Amino acid sequence: MPTVEERFELDSISYAEAEFMSDLDMTDIVLRAYELGEIINQSAEVADYLYWKSVVDQDAEVQAGVKLLEKAKEQFQDCERFGRFHPDYHAAKDRVLEAQAHLDSFEAVRSFKAAEQVVDAMLYDVSRLIANSVSETVKVPSNDPNPKGSGCGGGGSCGCGSGGCG
Repeated sequence: MPTVEERFELDSISYAEAEFMSDLDMTDIVLRAYELGEIINQSAEVADYLYWKSVVDQDAEVQAGVKLLEKAKEQFQDCERFGRFHPDYHAAKDRVLEAQAHLDSFEAVRSFKAAEQVVDAMLYDVSRLIANSVSETVKVPSNDPNPKGSGCGGGGSCGCGSGGCG
């Protein structure tokens, strides 16, 4: 039977080995994540997204529309501090909607937004696959404004009753 000192030394070695193995596992995970990122970056979806982003960035009319939208948003934020009771609240809100509609009238902006949604969906799908390989209950954030989540918060069957799951 090992003495207390020998037992402590054995525990320290096994802890150090476990920590080393954990570091190796994490290093492998990080390396594989970078590899996956490279594969995604080389996809046709990302190439399409980057193309339309560059078209939007280089289009002077679109950039003027972006500046107009930013100015309208700033004016609306000033009104929003006082809520709908501010005398210019509705007019400022309408200017934001008009500026956004003007931006959306450009083909490049519509194509950019569509490409952005495709890349977002692809990244969500990859994240969901990784999460499901760990557990079916791991949450994966989504940019979907109408999530179809699971768990009690999403109408699922977890049964905890807290309203915060999903």
